[in-house]
Amino acid sequence: MNPISKKVSINNVPIVRKKKFRSEEKKDMISGYLYIAPFFIIFAIIGLYPALFSFYLAFQKWNGLSPMTFNGLANFELVLTDPLFWKSVYNTIVMGIMGTAPQLLVGLILAYLLNMTFLKFKGFFRVTIFMPYLTSMVAVALIFSVLFSNHESSLANYVLTHFFGLDPIAWAASEWGTKIAISIMVFWRWVGYNTIIYLAGIQSIPNDLYEAATVDGANKFQQLLYITIPMMKPFIILTVFTSTVGAMQLFSEPTVFLGADAFTRDEAMTIVMYLYRDAFRLQSFGTASATAIILLVIISVFAVLNIRLTQGFGRKRGVSK
Repeated sequence: MNPISKKVSINNVPIVRKKKFRSEEKKDMISGYLYIAPFFIIFAIIGLYPALFSFYLAFQKWNGLSPMTFNGLANFELVLTDPLFWKSVYNTIVMGIMGTAPQLLVGLILAYLLNMTFLKFKGFFRVTIFMPYLTSMVAVALIFSVLFSNHESSLANYVLTHFFGLDPIAWAASEWGTKIAISIMVFWRWVGYNTIIYLAGIQSIPNDLYEAATVDGANKFQQLLYITIPMMKPFIILTVFTSTVGAMQLFSEPTVFLGADAFTRDEAMTIVMYLYRDAFRLQSFGTASATAIILLVIISVFAVLNIRLTQGFGRKRGVSK
């Protein structure tokens, strides 16, 4: 008898029933995998493979053309002993703090104001504040390169000379002028993004808490200090983490702002710019990959700290309840 068929007799008439090779459940499962397969294929090609290949390159010496030679930990040693790398780390941290800390504070204040009941045209203000985030980074950098140009008649120098009585600054030629201009650019672009997140967090706070605080005699400032900010801690931790990771990946702003001199000047060199310079200007893909792994370790440290803070906050809330 055929192993894949079964003979059955009904009214003395032989009927052959073929066994199904796959059940309906298996067919649905295969169909689901086929639907999601394009995402995983594209992710494996443009995401997973480059990451694994970069990790492999970190232990090789390769200029992109000649055969690879195993280099061990020499690439990491070369990067970690390079003063320019530590200068790039310093620049990244300084510009990250200058551009990130103010935007988080201002974003929280703007979100609190946008949630006020007496404020008119809330939709207009929300769109206006969020608009810089939707603007092309290259366009933003080009506009700020004009606003903070070295010319005395630029908008930034005009404000300094006519309103504060200060001398004009060569923004793109001085170290701190460059850092301040880039930090203001980062602040302007990301403050709206954080404001929207904070606004969503504020609107998730129950109004009963504010009503009870009003009955107890608490003013608006006390409600902000003892109700809004404590309830906003998860959102604040999230924005601090995402802003920190974004600051560590700073690249477009200094590159477009300084133009062709971006990779030849140490005062604005960031970690990602250092990585890009090694890979595509010096054709040293081994040290560039080693820099990428070091940057991954730095970002991972901040990720672990963020998770620890989030877990600790959750336990505290559970105990207080």
